[in-house]
Amino acid sequence: MSRTLKVVLLIAALSAAGGVPAIANAADRDQNLAAGELSAKQLLLLMDKDKNGKVSRQEFMDFMAAEFDRLDTNKDGELDVNELTKLHYRPSVGYPGAR
Repeated sequence: MSRTLKVVLLIAALSAAGGVPAIANAADRDQNLAAGELSAKQLLLLMDKDKNGKVSRQEFMDFMAAEFDRLDTNKDGELDVNELTKLHYRPSVGYPGAR
């Protein structure tokens, strides 16, 4: 997986999880990095529709469009602060913190 894709997936995972807590020491940092990597791997599995171990631009864009549609609860074509603050993973994915 490319470094850029890892960064994008990590950002998406951390954003959905509510951000990165303050890191007190190296052990906490390593634990947070491991959790971020796990989230990135789970996102890869969700996005990789052809199961080739990679996410194409089209797979990524399809996933993000579906997530946008899911979050746009009032279906106005825009995400407002209320919709974004309710951001969470779908229970069917099995992410930590899923509701």
